[in-house]
Amino acid sequence: MNAMSPIAVVPVIPESAPFSPEQRAWLNGFFAGLYGGAEVNSTPVAAPAEAEDMPWHDPALELEERLALAEGKPRKRRLMAAMAQLDCGQCGYLCQSYAEALAEGREASASLCVPGGRTTARALKAMLAEAPVVANPTVVSTPAPTTEMASVLFAEKLTREGSAKDVRHIRIALTQPYQPGDSLSVAAPNDPALVQAVVTALGAPELHEAFAHERDIARPGDTTSALLARHAKDPAEAAALRALADGDDNAEPADADLLDLLLAFPSARPPLADLVAALPRLKPRLYSIASSPRAMPGHVDLCVGVARAERRGRVRDGVASCHLAYRADAALPVFIQHSHFRLPDNAGTPVIMVGPGTGIAPFRAFLQHRALGEDPGRNWLFFGDQRSGTDFLFREEILEWQEAGVLERLSLAWSRDGVEKIYVQHRMAEEAAELWAWLQAGAHFYVCGDALRMARDVDAALREVAMIQGGMDAAAAKSWLASLAKANRYQRDVY
Repeated sequence: MNAMSPIAVVPVIPESAPFSPEQRAWLNGFFAGLYGGAEVNSTPVAAPAEAEDMPWHDPALELEERLALAEGKPRKRRLMAAMAQLDCGQCGYLCQSYAEALAEGREASASLCVPGGRTTARALKAMLAEAPVVANPTVVSTPAPTTEMASVLFAEKLTREGSAKDVRHIRIALTQPYQPGDSLSVAAPNDPALVQAVVTALGAPELHEAFAHERDIARPGDTTSALLARHAKDPAEAAALRALADGDDNAEPADADLLDLLLAFPSARPPLADLVAALPRLKPRLYSIASSPRAMPGHVDLCVGVARAERRGRVRDGVASCHLAYRADAALPVFIQHSHFRLPDNAGTPVIMVGPGTGIAPFRAFLQHRALGEDPGRNWLFFGDQRSGTDFLFREEILEWQEAGVLERLSLAWSRDGVEKIYVQHRMAEEAAELWAWLQAGAHFYVCGDALRMARDVDAALREVAMIQGGMDAAAAKSWLASLAKANRYQRDVY
């Protein structure tokens, strides 16, 4: 960004607006994060459209492969290649816009890429160390997303008794238009128990609002650790905090929240204002929409895996998932994040969908949409999870679609029902000939779910189908997949 770029005006909710004081504070913090300067945008901002080939923007590639593809490119593109390539929004950007913010000095933290973890953070820091970045906090003024306060109508459990998982069907009242494949951005507050514990540890009740609604205390980041290290009076604590800030592999406590850091390093107590400023802004979470507006006018459905685990003797709650599942007793700020993940323009085009676990979400939307449309094309769903008896999400609806012929083919994979672990990629291999026939007939292929394992395995299985059924070598199969992606016939919504 150059010095002449327009500075964004931060919207402020007036006192006359029909919101409670808490809701106004929440929304004002939300917009402050979205437009508030160099720290971080609080919602994914679409990267500028460029007629530019970015072959590294592929989550199926390893970091080394991505960096090799970006060799010789400008630093902002090499930084982008180090990202996890998921465009998941957890950093508050998309992969391209996060890289550009780092390269241009609008973002200071190199550890915001959650799926990339320490490996990505180290690669980013190494590139940023090559030459100084001149800080430029200028923000380009962009239209605010259409945000509304939306109420959670219910959060029903989809998994059954005995499941190792807690997956919820969540319905939210919503007036904004959307399409199947879009995501919902949800701005949820931090876990109240964690907020109170942090406030108590610091003896700072005046910071309750900031820690509840404005700052991310569940993922403090390297900037926070570095600040604590500078103020630690104990040399051993200072060294341990520097190791955390540097992203060292063996640094402890791993995956620390702010309370972990305060308890582990009691000598590190910076000025409260500095501590608040060093914490990332609390960002909205994105969830794939699991409904079609044809079936659910005025509402939107989500399929949310509840993140709750014990670590270092404390139960840790996922910020948004646990709030939606257990604590959403008041309206939440939400907005629609429009997506590239779309059904074919021609309703008669065949569709193959691979969505195990909560990856079923956009495909429930696709199937609802096609079931209520005219002359829909053939549909094939690959779905799986651990056990058929406890983890068959939306079972009744899926079987009804199969009975009605909306689903021409249904391939199920259960990893814990037998001696061998069966996954969706195994079912693809078993039905390779039919899968190839659908693709040759023009079918669009979609994948939704875990990027680091499932999506890579599905990608490899698809290449294997091309090699065996299409008689291609490995290079030709990879090129064929790339051509499918360029034609929007191979789309991934992975996280």
